[in-house]
Amino acid sequence: MATFFGEVVVAPSRAGVDDEEWAEEGREETPEDREIRRELEQKREIDILWTLKSGAPAESSADEPFVCSKFIVGIGHTAAAFLSSFILDSVRWEVVGVLKLWNEWCRTSNTTNVLPTDSFCLFYRLIADPTVLLCQCSCYVAEDQQFQWLEKVFGSMQKEGLQVTILSTCPVADYKSQESTLTLPSPFLKALKTKEFKEQVCCPLLEQPNIVRDLPAAVLSYCEVWQIPAVLYQCYTDVIKLDTVTIETFKPLLSSKTLKSLVKDASESTKILKKLLTTNETHNNIYI
Repeated sequence: MATFFGEVVVAPSRAGVDDEEWAEEGREETPEDREIRRELEQKREIDILWTLKSGAPAESSADEPFVCSKFIVGIGHTAAAFLSSFILDSVRWEVVGVLKLWNEWCRTSNTTNVLPTDSFCLFYRLIADPTVLLCQCSCYVAEDQQFQWLEKVFGSMQKEGLQVTILSTCPVADYKSQESTLTLPSPFLKALKTKEFKEQVCCPLLEQPNIVRDLPAAVLSYCEVWQIPAVLYQCYTDVIKLDTVTIETFKPLLSSKTLKSLVKDASESTKILKKLLTTNETHNNIYI
C-alpha cells in the first residue's frame, strides 16, 4: 500500500510460482500434516508375500534370492487372460506369491481367488521346473510405485541366467505411424527388446518414434540397466474390454523358445478362454 500520493509500489508477483508453492509459502507443515503424509506413504508401500519354502508365507525381504531362468510377466487384463487361457493350469503350476498394493486406481488383497475383472498380481511357479516363474499383473501400478515393484520382485531373484518376457496392451491411438490409425489392421503386435536379448522375436519390432509407458516400460528399462535379456510384446488394440480377437493376438508367442514348451492342450485353452469372457461379460452387465 502506498504511504503517500505518487509513490511507486511494486505489487507482489506470482510469475513462475505455481499454486502449490504459493500455498506452501503461506504456511508451515504441522505435525498433523507430517503424520498424514507419513501414513499415506506407508499405505502406498508394496508388499509381496512369497510361499516358496515349505508352503509357509514369508516376506520377500527375509529370503535369499531364488534361482529363476525364465520370468514371464503379463501386464493388464488381456495379457493375464492370455496366460490363463494358453499357459496356466492348476496341475502344472502353483501359486507361490501375491503382491499387495493400494493407490488411487486400485486395491489388491492377499487372496488368490480372483475374477478376470479383479485387480490382482499373482506369481506362479512351474512344478516340473521351479526356475520358471510367471506373473499375472492386472492391477494398476502407479508411477511412484513402479520402482518398489521392480526392487521387490527382481530383488527376490538371482539375475544371473535370467530371461524375461513381458506381455502388455495399449490403445492403438498411441501408435505413431504415417498411416492413419483408422486404417491399421487392429489389433496387432509389436516387439521391443534389450541389447542382451539375442533370440528371434515373434513379430515386427516397434518402430521409432514410438515409446512404451508405465510398468511394461519400467520392467524393460530395469532389464536393460541390469543387462538381463528381455523382450516386450505389446498388443495395440482399439477394444477396451476383454475380447477373443485381442487375446489371441498374442498367439504367435506360443511358438517362441520361451513359451512353446509351456503351452497346454488346445481344447482346454478354448474352454478357459470362453469361461473368462463369459465371466467378464456377466460382471459388466451389472453396470448396464
